[in-house]
Amino acid sequence: MENKIPLRNEIADKDKWDLTSLFKSDKEWETALNEIKSLADKVESFKGKIAENPDLLESALAAYSLLQQKSELTGNYAFLLTAGDASDSKNQEKYSLYMMTASDAEAKVSFLEPEIQSVPEEKLDELMAKPEYADYVVFLKKLLRLKPYILSDKEERLLAMQAESNETAHKAFSMLTNVDIDYGTVGTTPLSQTTWSMFMENPDRKIRQEAYTKFYNAFDAHKNTIATLYAGSVNLDIYQAKSRGYNSSLEAALFPDKVPVSVYNNLISTVRANLSSLHKYYRIRRKLLKLGDEKLKHYDVYVPLVPDVKKITPYNDAVNILEEALSPLGSEYTDILCNGLRNGWVDKYENKGKRSGAFSSGGYTGYPYILLNYKEDVLRDVFTLAHEGGHSMHSWYSSHNNPFLQYNYTIFEAEVASTFNEELLFQYYLKNETDEKVKTWLIVNRAADILATLHRQTMFAEYEKKTHELVENNIPLTVDTLRQEYHSLLVDYFGPEMEFEATSDLEGLRIPHFYSAFYVYKYATGISAALALADRVLNGGKEEKDAYFEFLKSGGSRYPIESLKVAGVDMESTAPIEAAIAKFSALVDQMDMI
Repeated sequence: MENKIPLRNEIADKDKWDLTSLFKSDKEWETALNEIKSLADKVESFKGKIAENPDLLESALAAYSLLQQKSELTGNYAFLLTAGDASDSKNQEKYSLYMMTASDAEAKVSFLEPEIQSVPEEKLDELMAKPEYADYVVFLKKLLRLKPYILSDKEERLLAMQAESNETAHKAFSMLTNVDIDYGTVGTTPLSQTTWSMFMENPDRKIRQEAYTKFYNAFDAHKNTIATLYAGSVNLDIYQAKSRGYNSSLEAALFPDKVPVSVYNNLISTVRANLSSLHKYYRIRRKLLKLGDEKLKHYDVYVPLVPDVKKITPYNDAVNILEEALSPLGSEYTDILCNGLRNGWVDKYENKGKRSGAFSSGGYTGYPYILLNYKEDVLRDVFTLAHEGGHSMHSWYSSHNNPFLQYNYTIFEAEVASTFNEELLFQYYLKNETDEKVKTWLIVNRAADILATLHRQTMFAEYEKKTHELVENNIPLTVDTLRQEYHSLLVDYFGPEMEFEATSDLEGLRIPHFYSAFYVYKYATGISAALALADRVLNGGKEEKDAYFEFLKSGGSRYPIESLKVAGVDMESTAPIEAAIAKFSALVDQMDMI
């Protein structure tokens, strides 16, 4: 019987998220959208007055906070509708209307931050001491820290107006690689960005080789265009950093989160100094794939080393498992999470037009929603539920313990709570699973997950650092330069077991994350912090658990390094990264014994 992907209206309401926590109806959403314009006008009415009369600041901040809250709320609703069914033109129209309205509003209020910074600091200190400013103190202090890099009102407005055009390189890259490029077929199946991973996991090596060759030949045919797009993105990063007066594009990316450049550099140097366990992993992979005298190929690194286990876990059973696995965090945590997972937080199953993959989308108002494409015969999907549940509970605690302008945590912290939950689930399965095949699958896949998040993202982070430094040293980015830099990283990270194809270094031209510079390192620091904290909570007592909850509740009230220190992990030291590598190394040793 043919498997048919259902339409959105064929999915039961109980299996879809309940968006009424945001708006009861589309009409209510339209009313809120119109309020964004009037709120932006209200904020704009303070233009030129705050510097002359700083006592107006509290009223301006109140209006600004309400505007941002309303914008987030309406945007989240439109985004979730589109994610649930992008084929519905009404959903697309809503999202477009929101984007236009929000962009206009942002341009109108772009004066506010530079105008606040023009107020003498002594006066701002005096104002912040007043009780009516309690909800704005963190926002103002963070804003003052940025003062050396904030430009004039007119310059800030110009930069704000460039926001859409700044996306051109990324949009063109996405359109070219997802739509325009014809990658051909493998057998009768079209080769695409979506099916690529499926082919790389195919147990037939000839199929993997054919897919790999055709895929990278397509990139080879467009390498000059893609290299030009990426170079344009790097140049934009450097232009924006220089225009604000930063010493480098890396410093510009890290400064708002108060992350020292040393944290980025320590990650790279620590992972590099401990590549032996990674090389051992690839040696074991080569052995398990029974390649004989042949070297491991780049198209051999994603094929599963053990077959997927057949373990049926209906969605409600998965929620019950999470309730048990996350019980070290206490009943408040599991009650809130599991009640949400059962009642309205989650859009569970695939439908036509629905976004692929999974995500959590938490806001200040409403449920911290989760999109899944859950399959009960895929054990990894239980881990995905744990991961996204971690994000959502981080959002829940942040929004329930902070005023709006300081509730939102940074991306640096975002992967901690999600990966923490995955680790607790992994430990639960390892302790309670009786099927040795499942246990083997768990160990092998956990090692692969850490590798993908820690080692691979660090390699990407090093590449981004190198490409930006080249331009900052007046060395243009050409196809050859980019390929040489990426090839050297491939050789260093994969080690002596690997033999690369002539096109392997084109991987550096196909990673979408590179168009959001200095972002990927946060995955590596995030998993390092999460693994350290999971060990701390599992092996500790009330003090360790309370410290972790203090982190979850922090939201944006502290800078991320400070917030994680409260939880019990110091990301300015190399210890968490070394511990994560040690955990990976232990898993690799278990793989070797198996």
